[in-house]
Amino acid sequence: MRALLPLTVLLTACASPIAELEDGEWLPGGDTTNTLLLGSNAFLRPAANLSPENEGAFYGGNSFFNDAWVEAPASTQNRDGLGPLFNARSCSGCHFRDGRAAPPEDGRGPMVGLLFRLGAQDGTPDPVYGGQLQDIGLPGVPAEGTPVITTTLVPGTYRDGTPWELALPDYTFEDLAYGPMDAATLVSPRVAPQMIGLGLLEAIAEDDLLALEDPDDADRDGISGRAQWREDVVTGQLALGRFGWKGDAPNIRHQSAGAFNGDLGITSALFPVDDCTDAQAECLAEPAGGEPELEDRLLDRVVLYSQAVAVPIRRDWDTEGVLRGKRLFGRIGCDGCHTPSYTTSSSDLPELEGQRIWPYTDLLLHDMGPELADGRPLGEADGQEWKTPPLWGLGLIPEVNGHSRYLHDGRARSLEEAVLWHGGEAEASRERFTRLDADERAWLLEFLASL
Repeated sequence: MRALLPLTVLLTACASPIAELEDGEWLPGGDTTNTLLLGSNAFLRPAANLSPENEGAFYGGNSFFNDAWVEAPASTQNRDGLGPLFNARSCSGCHFRDGRAAPPEDGRGPMVGLLFRLGAQDGTPDPVYGGQLQDIGLPGVPAEGTPVITTTLVPGTYRDGTPWELALPDYTFEDLAYGPMDAATLVSPRVAPQMIGLGLLEAIAEDDLLALEDPDDADRDGISGRAQWREDVVTGQLALGRFGWKGDAPNIRHQSAGAFNGDLGITSALFPVDDCTDAQAECLAEPAGGEPELEDRLLDRVVLYSQAVAVPIRRDWDTEGVLRGKRLFGRIGCDGCHTPSYTTSSSDLPELEGQRIWPYTDLLLHDMGPELADGRPLGEADGQEWKTPPLWGLGLIPEVNGHSRYLHDGRARSLEEAVLWHGGEAEASRERFTRLDADERAWLLEFLASL
């Protein structure tokens, strides 16, 4: 990993210089980049270079991703088996327009798009509520409870005297239908991220990601990323975790089947049991929509769809402000975790191979400090560690989804707040950000919004 410039050098330098343009960085998905649609439709295009056959399969998967599932038994046998307890009725219920979800404005559930993972320190699920709180139930099946978010405003000040405020969330649960949670249960809120570029992330060579590990901080730059390792339910082998906020899943098939199971209550060959527990008699008594409810051929379509959602072309990538912001992004150390670029390796979709991409992530685990901690370990990740999320598409979230909420639980109300929440291994970069002047802060945020 690269060493950072001393803070004194950074702060005494002349006005931020303009970064050099790199070939193709305005096409963050390489040849797959969506160059046709922006605005509210920016995340809806298939990879631009898909074969006609794969493009047809993409739109078939799109149907199963967007259409609502229904209670079993039903005449629509390909789409029955919803629940009995669930968080959404369709994949797009959480990933609306293939974008990012947000906490509800009133802070009360049901919170479609924001879910709560449950479990003890040793990873065991809650004995009554299982591994995920499901705040919606079929008729006659009591929803598990109502999540409630309350916020406290935390003030701060930049070095130049400009004030800022962060909204600190607190999570509680009302109307728990099956009694109290176990005293050992920890709660981890997770917002649904945008769907773009997942197949490209899957196609980054494992060796390229492992080369970025520095678990003992050997270069003493304060950054010690390390890989998450999870059992791949497809192969039964340990594999590098790439998807989910803590690198929960090693590949898109695992991630998709897991989401069907946890979020929609739909079983598959990979996850054949729903999240009903012995304490939930009504849930256990509901009929299934098949064994499993999601056939392999339908999962195949959703997986291909998820692999092939295109990353949109960057906007205003060559303006002076964006290029100054790009230079600052590196100067204050953001690229220590948000690695800008890779060339993809092998993929189930040959169209995704050999592409120079610009996702701005290392897909590794990093300690983000106590303020962002959920306290709940997962695999190799402890309660303060999160996987570095890709940054591509961030600037289009307000247009696609009508909000500007960021981070793992949507607590950040702007890109600026997202930067200010960074702690732990990113604390030095955050402090450098707070010491920039107003113009420099604006340039850095302008760069992030261009991604």
